[in-house]
Amino acid sequence: MPEPSPPSPAAPVVLSPSAGGIAPSEAELARLGRIGTDWQRAIGDRASWQGALPVDPTLKVGVGQGEAAGRFEPVALADAAGQPVVEAEGPPAGLASRLRRVLIGPPLRSSAVVQERMRKLVALPILGSDALSSVAYGPEAMLAVLVLAGSAGLGLTFPVAAAIAVLMIAVGLSYRQTVRAYPRGGGSYIVATDNLGRGPGLVAAAGLITDYVLTVAVSTASGIAAITSAVPSLAPYALELGLVGIVALCAGNLRGVKQAGNLFAFPTYLFIAAVGLVIVVGLVDAASRGFAAEPHPPVVATEGVGLLLVLRAFSSGATAMTGIEAISDGVPAFRPPEWRNARTTLTAMVSALLFLFVGTVVLVQLEGVIPMADETVLSQLAHDTVGSGVLYWVVQISTAAVLLLAANTAFSDFPRLLFFLARDRNAPLAFLRMGDRLAFSNGILLLTAAAIALYVGFDGKTSRLIPLFAVGVFLAFTLSQSGMVVHWWRGREAGWRRSLAFNAVGAVLSAAVLLIAGLTKFTEGAWVVALLIPALVLVFSRVHRYYMGVRAAVALPDDEAAAAPRRGRIVPHRWGDGAPGDGAGGPGALAGAGSAAGERADAPDELALMTVVCLTTLDLPALRALAYAASLGQPVLAVHISPDEDDARRFAKRWAAWGDHLPLEIVSSPYRAVVAPLTRYLEALAAQRRDLTLTVVVPQQVAGRWWMQPLHDHVGRRLHRALRARPGIIVTIVPFHL
Repeated sequence: MPEPSPPSPAAPVVLSPSAGGIAPSEAELARLGRIGTDWQRAIGDRASWQGALPVDPTLKVGVGQGEAAGRFEPVALADAAGQPVVEAEGPPAGLASRLRRVLIGPPLRSSAVVQERMRKLVALPILGSDALSSVAYGPEAMLAVLVLAGSAGLGLTFPVAAAIAVLMIAVGLSYRQTVRAYPRGGGSYIVATDNLGRGPGLVAAAGLITDYVLTVAVSTASGIAAITSAVPSLAPYALELGLVGIVALCAGNLRGVKQAGNLFAFPTYLFIAAVGLVIVVGLVDAASRGFAAEPHPPVVATEGVGLLLVLRAFSSGATAMTGIEAISDGVPAFRPPEWRNARTTLTAMVSALLFLFVGTVVLVQLEGVIPMADETVLSQLAHDTVGSGVLYWVVQISTAAVLLLAANTAFSDFPRLLFFLARDRNAPLAFLRMGDRLAFSNGILLLTAAAIALYVGFDGKTSRLIPLFAVGVFLAFTLSQSGMVVHWWRGREAGWRRSLAFNAVGAVLSAAVLLIAGLTKFTEGAWVVALLIPALVLVFSRVHRYYMGVRAAVALPDDEAAAAPRRGRIVPHRWGDGAPGDGAGGPGALAGAGSAAGERADAPDELALMTVVCLTTLDLPALRALAYAASLGQPVLAVHISPDEDDARRFAKRWAAWGDHLPLEIVSSPYRAVVAPLTRYLEALAAQRRDLTLTVVVPQQVAGRWWMQPLHDHVGRRLHRALRARPGIIVTIVPFHL
């Protein structure tokens, strides 16, 4: 029976420097038009304000071409008035920027953002390394619980492992349906929000956040355990080695190495081949002795065999399923047809995971291996099957490498999840920004800090971290699959009954594991996650409520009179070569303009003044800043710093709807900096007339409480610090109290 097609084709999602911006609505554009009509009555036509400028804002007068001016060059993209946009060609050149360049590499231009399409053979190791690597600790976590009941507990290994294998198949089949329904990517947060509402979506996001932090901590701890199993002399330094590994992953992701798919493919395939070789050699050896199991070392039972023990072992072993949702979240990264290739890759990943998990458990029973404090189960199996030579080292090295790659998957997905949360105004807007290397640096740094705190807090021990793992993972699984049940029930597309059945089974089984893990692991550390998830949801909700309040406060008024100047028509002063007000203004008067020797800073009638208004968008605070600048009666120039063309076009559309009443210059900042290119642009303007005094006006939203301050950008303060040593430039912050 042929597979049904996806409900509707959609273009792949590319996260760009301005992807978190909000496109203007028709209602917003209409309000801007009404406000602009009143501005027309108040300040007259644009030509008088353009002609009053004592400098050329396009920097076409022979200045601004050197390093000191930032190497400004015109580019093809046009602003609202049809003029070429000025581009700040050079990256920021301050001490902090030079230090970052040494640590993480030279900055990348915004245009370097591309959606890198992956072949299935490359996508499997990149998106599947988290799930596949869990074979290194999932079976061991299950055995570590069963061994507490001695030989009787170890006798239940096969039934518990079989239940986990069934769960893998069910969840894998259910995520195949998610891939078909969400060809643009269907992570738990998006699926739960779309189908269950914002509240369940935030709960799923909180579960995923804890999962990603734990993935880094557990994968690092397990990878270091693989190293110390091979080199026992390094065991006393396990904690330090883990910290070095986490910091190295942070630095690598800040440099953008997560895009190097071919580098990730080799260790993952080597791990699959190495563990597969261990399994095959072990099974062949067992076949030569009639599959008779080797006796395991004597163990002393500390607990009796009971339902609680079995459930604890089941929930611990189920951690081998972490990372299964990564492929459904990364569908846009596949080559067309994206959804079909993603489903094929998901099937291959689940099949490989089943083979490795079941093969490892079978071999553990045949070889009589039990968990040991100083050597991992996988290391013991490798010793028993391939000896202590080169193949053993291949197994251990590939295991450590793939576990670190699994942690790297979290470094990719965690910042992306924070981006989506910030886009929906559930997290600080700082998580929307891309760093020098086009990575979401703020999210990467936050994950690093959280993972280090968790890793150190639990002494870098995999056995102590595992109990925290299952709750967040299966909470996200449950909400995602429940959301898919609602999706199929509402849409009822072709084949919806079969898809709904798969997702319903996945939801029920995931909920069962969630309940089991929460109850059986609560006192072993799961209480930390049980408290952390509601706390995160509370923080997300408070941040969302605050941003919604800010959005209402800065929204354009329906009454155009509310934001308009009211003291009659304002005509700008025109500054020429001679005394102010002689009417010889405009760019034509620039040659040989004013000299510093003739400037009288203590005489108001001798100052040539101009106001520059720095804008990020065109909301109520921005319009009030423009009104303040226009009311001074001096020449006014509006400046917008844009990270890419999409942002420039959105701003130009708003500006044109408002009426384009004042001169505007859009400065393209291809390296996404704001203060550095703005500072250079202002210096380039001032260089055209040494007698010119620039008043830089910056609108600033002022929060009512101290804890709200990090939720806002503070460009005005940073600009003031950057320009305070520069004579002739004054920074004025126009506060907008929320």
